[in-house]
Amino acid sequence: MIHQYQLGGYNIVLDVCSGAVHAVDELAYDMIGLFESLPREELLAAAAQRHPEAPAEEIADCYTQIEELKNAGQLFTPDAFEPLAGQFKEKSGGVIKALCLHVAHTCNLNCSYCFASQGKYNGERAVMSFEVGKQALDFLVAHSGTRRNLEVDFFGGEPLMNFEVVKQLTAYARSIEKDAHKNFRFTLTTNGMLIDDDVIDFCNREMSNVVLSLDGRKEVHDRFRVDYAGNGSWERIVPKFQKLVAARGGKNYYMRGTFTHHNPDFLNDIRTMLDLGFTELSMEPVVCAPDDPSALTAEDRALVMRQYEELAELMLERERSGKPFTFYHYMLDLSGGPCIYKRISGCGSGTEYMAVTPWGDLYPCHQFVGDEHFKLGDIWHGLDNPAVQGEFAACNVYAKPECRDCWARLYCSGGCAANAFHATGSITGVYEAGCELFRKRMECAIMLQVARAADAAGEDE
Repeated sequence: MIHQYQLGGYNIVLDVCSGAVHAVDELAYDMIGLFESLPREELLAAAAQRHPEAPAEEIADCYTQIEELKNAGQLFTPDAFEPLAGQFKEKSGGVIKALCLHVAHTCNLNCSYCFASQGKYNGERAVMSFEVGKQALDFLVAHSGTRRNLEVDFFGGEPLMNFEVVKQLTAYARSIEKDAHKNFRFTLTTNGMLIDDDVIDFCNREMSNVVLSLDGRKEVHDRFRVDYAGNGSWERIVPKFQKLVAARGGKNYYMRGTFTHHNPDFLNDIRTMLDLGFTELSMEPVVCAPDDPSALTAEDRALVMRQYEELAELMLERERSGKPFTFYHYMLDLSGGPCIYKRISGCGSGTEYMAVTPWGDLYPCHQFVGDEHFKLGDIWHGLDNPAVQGEFAACNVYAKPECRDCWARLYCSGGCAANAFHATGSITGVYEAGCELFRKRMECAIMLQVARAADAAGEDE
């Protein structure tokens, strides 16, 4: 299977199953598109008719080169991965490698688009005790097998509303990791309201990454990200974010924003973040009910698609002028990237990765917390819902009929199970609106890599 598209002045051909990417001229682009549907002589004639300027010898050479790429496994590569899809999670043997610790089911902001119901997850406000968090870390170590690197995300609500416990749990993990032959990597996700010098020093010392919530322009951010008095938070958090990022040397963080029906022109929010000095950026499309006022419409999505293309152009422009920035969804390694296990089986929610509530209950990920159907067990007694865990273990890109013919399937790995469930009622469903945007992001990300390779080749000449 191949995927062909034109973007940024390039004719791009992706060989889906090998991952090979080819930037070709118009003759090769057209001939590749017809290669498997026409016999050789008919294809040569069709190419000659479409490209009368091309000599017959050039057309014949192009055919030979395409044939060589096919024989080398770089074009029209058959999909040999489906038989492996069910095997990888079985081989992991129930190893858990990451936990999302919900240290605070409460928040000091009142964002209307919050998937977590302003941090309460449709339940009671609560904070995690040190005892519960300690047991969660012990549970992770006990169920991590021989895996050395373990990931822990301090999450909420707003985790800094329980900062003392965050510090205590981090200290506890550091005290046991050597004897347990483990290495903890911590992440903190925060809205920034409670950042101070103590938080900054602690994050620089202990956090591998810090996720900072900022929606971009002041008027966009303050539309939703307000306190309980209805006051916007932009002016209070931006200076704190700038101070934290400066203290981290501009590394190991990213700004995470959400765009909605009210700002599908999110590139302007990206520009605002850049103007503020932030260079590690992410803007996520809102996921909500179709009748929600924040939901992206078909017209919005068309604009967003154009914004993604313009964003790629802006990234190239700034890279060429020595002012690069990172956009999370365009991070793509064409020479390596995720192993085939991740490409097929996805994020590992419900199997390798779980969320822990303030009471110690286990859920497949943070987006399922509060839905009792998806409760997997707890950190004291272990996993006791094999039916639901089995659903997640069987959830892979080949478990979704709609994914089988999608060229992007080995990049999205079947997409987000939570988004699929909320859109279709099944974790093996497909959130089509999200798929549409994902495919565009991948086209832009691949084009960026092609352009960078072309720039590097030009420098070497």
